[in-house]
Amino acid sequence: MNTQGSPMEAGTQSTQSTQSIDGIDGIEAIDDTKAIERVVATVERTQRDKDAEGFLALFRPDALWTTGHGKVLLGLDAIAEFTRAVLPQAVWDGDVTYEVIHTQFLRPDVAAVKVRQVYHSAEGETEGAPLYVMTKQEDGRWLLHACQNTEVRSG
Repeated sequence: MNTQGSPMEAGTQSTQSTQSIDGIDGIEAIDDTKAIERVVATVERTQRDKDAEGFLALFRPDALWTTGHGKVLLGLDAIAEFTRAVLPQAVWDGDVTYEVIHTQFLRPDVAAVKVRQVYHSAEGETEGAPLYVMTKQEDGRWLLHACQNTEVRSG
């Protein structure tokens, strides 16, 4: 949804909109938006399951990932080394959810996707605000291309 409450700008789409956007007709935009939402849902599932290989399958080989603590990972090899070392040993009590809150198509094959990431635990919730730049591949799949995971601090 457009969290600003204002009319959508050209080239942007809320996850609930069916309007036509620059270079993409309404049906294609809906299909692409749903495909992007499925990628984010897979990120959620693989994080919950601590499934490093499933998570890594969502990236382009030349991807860029910046962790929530600012570690910059260039390329799938670096992302894989980090993920395989960290994800299986990650410890949290509770659950994690990912919600697409805004999708903006920069081009028909490039989308900026704002996500709300919430870790739910007995001690309370912590939140992240990832931004995923995703690109549509020749086979129609959307993959993570450049991502920044930012911790949301209260106060």
